[in-house]
Amino acid sequence: MDIEEIAGEIVDAAVGLHMHLGPGLLESAYELLLARELERRGLEVERQKVVPLEFNGIRIEDAFRVDLLVGGCVVVELKSVERLAPVHMKQALTYLRLMDLHLGFLINFGAFRTTSLRVLRALRERRSCRLPRRREAPASRRRTPCAPGS
Repeated sequence: MDIEEIAGEIVDAAVGLHMHLGPGLLESAYELLLARELERRGLEVERQKVVPLEFNGIRIEDAFRVDLLVGGCVVVELKSVERLAPVHMKQALTYLRLMDLHLGFLINFGAFRTTSLRVLRALRERRSCRLPRRREAPASRRRTPCAPGS
């Protein structure tokens, strides 16, 4: 199954779950039920996947936990809140970046309609950081840093 098929199954299962149960349950209930539904559909699902973090030689083994990791390649971050906040999207993007993955979903079961946001981490090519040369200002207009009258 390719990543787009996995994505389709995730959205379909989440919408079906929300249509059947509606809002108001705890996030953990939606997480368990969505994971079981995805497994029933033949997908590999890891719940509360522990992801380590390393910074300046310091390693934290359980720095954060992803709600669901589907097929080893799609992060699913679940919420059960009245309204998503900007920090929820930042959280999902951070998970993608730290896990070196490129597709995730931020799904909110707390509203009357399921909110399912597709989260993409851009694939950036490394480019040299050479900037074009700046043209010199005429001598009469040059300013010296920290000179009187600058």
